[in-house]
Amino acid sequence: MKRALAIMVGAAFILLLAMLTLVVLPYIQMTTEQVPPDLEPYTELEQQGRDLYIANGCVYCHSQQPRDPSFAPGDKARGWGRPSVPGDYTYDQPHLMGTMRTGPDLFNIGARQPSDDWHLLHLYNPRAVVEDSIMPPYRFMFREVEAAAEDDRVVNIPKPYGPDSGQVVATDDALAMVAYLKALDHTYPAPTLPQPEAAEE
Repeated sequence: MKRALAIMVGAAFILLLAMLTLVVLPYIQMTTEQVPPDLEPYTELEQQGRDLYIANGCVYCHSQQPRDPSFAPGDKARGWGRPSVPGDYTYDQPHLMGTMRTGPDLFNIGARQPSDDWHLLHLYNPRAVVEDSIMPPYRFMFREVEAAAEDDRVVNIPKPYGPDSGQVVATDDALAMVAYLKALDHTYPAPTLPQPEAAEE
């Protein structure tokens, strides 16, 4: 009987310790995390683009979490920007940090590629801007018309990547996706980013 009681007390202690370590302490840490002052919530259009990003499975091939140079120096060498901090994801529900990098990290794609034209062309035919890209084209986000209307957003596609005749027009979905991708610009300062110089001292 004493042995059974000892086992139950030990199991309860282990469970309590695990809960403290895996649930309570991270929760306390995250609730005290500083939100970067320059981080802004998504606009309605950007949120619509984010929903499309999720619906089209972009998160399966792209991460949004450059790592600290001491842990992964290649991320900085690729020009992906500063390491992410927890506060960067304040307005992200769900979080889209990703686990695969079949394509490049997109945490700062809005800073690296601020052009609407580049993003629209890349969505229509990725190989038109990145020759060896394995990303599938998202042509269903565009319409091919003989002549664009005055308020249409025409995408200028170089030969041989576009249609033989007519024009390519971006749909509202394509424009929303571009708005979201351009919003991925985390070049603002992050107050909680570890400072290597201070750590060395």
